[in-house]
Amino acid sequence: MAYQYKNYQNQEEHILFSTLNQKKSKVAYFIEALYCRLKGNKGKMGRLLFNTLLLVPFIFFSNCSQQSNKQERVIDFVDPFIGTDGPGNTYPGAAVPFGMVQLSPDNGLPGWDRISGYFWPDSTIAGFSHTHLTGTGAGDLYDLLLMPVNSRFSQDLWPEQQDYRPFSKFSHNQEEAHPGYYKVLLKSFDIVAELTTTKRVGFHRYTFPQDSASQIILDLGYKLNWDKPLDTYIEIEDSITVSGYRKSKGWAKDQRVYFVAKFSKPFNKVNLSEEFVTISDSVAKGVKTRFAADFYTEAEEQILVKVALSSASVEGARENMQAELPDWDFENVLTNAENNWEKELSKITIKGNEYQKRVFYSNLYHTFLTPSLHSDVNGDYKAADGTVKKAEGYNRYHTFSLWDTFRATHPLYTILTPTHVQDFINSFLGHYDETGLLPVWELAGNETNMMIGYHAIPVIVDAYFKGIQFDYEKAFEACKVSALDDNRGLDEYKKYGYIPSDGKEEGHWSVSKTLEYAYGDWCVAQFANALDKQDEYEYFIERANNWKNLYDTSSTFMRPKDLSGEFVSPFIPKEYTELFCESNAWQYFWHVQHDLQGLIDLVGKDKFTAKLDSMFTYYPDPDDKLPIFSTGMIGQYAHGNEPVHHVAYIYNLLDQPDRTQEITRNILDEQYSDKPDGFCGNEDCGQMSAWFVFSSIGFYPVNPADGIYYLTSPWVEQAAIELPNGKIFQISTENYSSENSSIESIWLNGAKHESLQITHNEIMTGGELKFVFRTHSN
Repeated sequence: MAYQYKNYQNQEEHILFSTLNQKKSKVAYFIEALYCRLKGNKGKMGRLLFNTLLLVPFIFFSNCSQQSNKQERVIDFVDPFIGTDGPGNTYPGAAVPFGMVQLSPDNGLPGWDRISGYFWPDSTIAGFSHTHLTGTGAGDLYDLLLMPVNSRFSQDLWPEQQDYRPFSKFSHNQEEAHPGYYKVLLKSFDIVAELTTTKRVGFHRYTFPQDSASQIILDLGYKLNWDKPLDTYIEIEDSITVSGYRKSKGWAKDQRVYFVAKFSKPFNKVNLSEEFVTISDSVAKGVKTRFAADFYTEAEEQILVKVALSSASVEGARENMQAELPDWDFENVLTNAENNWEKELSKITIKGNEYQKRVFYSNLYHTFLTPSLHSDVNGDYKAADGTVKKAEGYNRYHTFSLWDTFRATHPLYTILTPTHVQDFINSFLGHYDETGLLPVWELAGNETNMMIGYHAIPVIVDAYFKGIQFDYEKAFEACKVSALDDNRGLDEYKKYGYIPSDGKEEGHWSVSKTLEYAYGDWCVAQFANALDKQDEYEYFIERANNWKNLYDTSSTFMRPKDLSGEFVSPFIPKEYTELFCESNAWQYFWHVQHDLQGLIDLVGKDKFTAKLDSMFTYYPDPDDKLPIFSTGMIGQYAHGNEPVHHVAYIYNLLDQPDRTQEITRNILDEQYSDKPDGFCGNEDCGQMSAWFVFSSIGFYPVNPADGIYYLTSPWVEQAAIELPNGKIFQISTENYSSENSSIESIWLNGAKHESLQITHNEIMTGGELKFVFRTHSN
């Protein structure tokens, strides 16, 4: 057992015994005894020996600080509270990489700022639910709310207002979180809540004060924002076990969460209710059901609860618990969660100051929160067609925010975790089997049809060209069928070569959809060409040019057209209208990632360059009405939303890399931080973070499906990527400066690299990419 000294008298004693405690040796106990004897000696010799003793840690254990540095964990730099304030919409709770469970506190209040269930400025907690979305604008999930309470609560628990629930005050000073762990003092009850998880099981540890009326409440009727329960069920199986399900709708129309919950202490008594009416049965069923377990608790007594989830069945949840958490060792589960995070986040190591490490690793952390595991240990999952199916040979995932994440998040996965990419693509193909189409925005076994395009296609095509294994023929078939569908404006897109402003879609996002579809068509064409399907290649490569049908030479913008082929008037490029998806004409003009050189040639290099300059200098007027998603503004560039994320890198094509370097450095410095409002917009399931991760180490996938990365100056002094093939790709710098972003030369594996690009293959073979910063003398 480690040495513990509880009554330090001064700082010197604290240093001494803290160091001894780390050693956990017989020497520690010897020094303790000697110290206690000498402490009371007032003589000169005694004082001399006493003062000498205080140097023991530094004499005998001088290597402790070195050992401590060697044991430094990257997860210690992660702050899950980043993004919980401002527009970030992230949650601070416990999860493991790509896990099924996102166990996090809910403030209990609705609203845009509380999409993730938690908002930093709030001061109340209504409980801890097991599913959350990270960084989106969609208020959904919040399944299975647990809340510990006791007699100290000063208000009635269940007044006439039916949706009122017990809550507690809390303070950020008594709250902490790191990857895989969350802790808070519920001040209204003096209960300490701690949370950790496995992949499919949430684990709660509540430390109670002495109270004869302690309770833990499981509330299946709890709802927030878009979420609405439809059918809930609770069954008391025995004195420590309850099970059931919560079926709900919201953004995802058919959500099913089955569960088994076990308590470490038998219930003293229980209370079941249906629609807030107490019943005397062991089973409750209805839209709103609730379970409350009563306990007598001693001071500092801990009660643990483990809650296993499944989208398929109660038995599936039971198997998940047996496989992942059969015992009650909270510390072991926490250690495993931390080790899982350390393994994933250590795939990139950086050299930088503590601030840089906090921001970098917190962003890298966010890229591993989604997609979310959907299948049980036995492979069962709720499919998109409403049936229960089995994932054979892969893990099924959900939460695919593809309009956002195809841009940089999925390309990052191809470098860091290609085995997960296989599972993600197989999940796409399973969705195709179940619905006839690839997913657009898939959540909890549902197609939400949110946002636009068919961006599972670039993810598939990118993975194919990077050598990731899956059924290529089936994947091509899914891409082709999805691109030939007649829904979501595609019938008119195929007929006219654009989506008309006054057609069936009634103008809804017509320009943006046209551009997004043209990019997807290019991806299908490349896939077809690689598989020697020439007819399909020629068809889709022609469609990939459809972006040109909306280019207006007079305004030099992509401009909406009506059914007759006339450009729509009036047209004000900076206005936000229904013709552009969460953007304006300035922001969507550059959405031709597959043919940027063609766009430059069409506009003319000089005119194009002037337009790009204006993009970053033409600021909105004070009286312009900006929508909620227009954040992180630099001129008309809105970094808080995804369509512009590649635009700063276009200067590389204009032989102006200094501008790319200057703007990306400005965004890294100004649009991200280590504060709760550290994101300038919705984090969006990893995309905002992936942009940061890529850009901070010096490269970014402008076209996310061509295996080419555009270069910029690194934000960190050094980085090393641990590749899945066992090789290391190093990013190093010379004359590094945090104030100066300008690069003089680039070297790849010792040879001068004249290109402003690097390929995926060059990265995956390992080696060193070196950036030499321009000095003032140059």
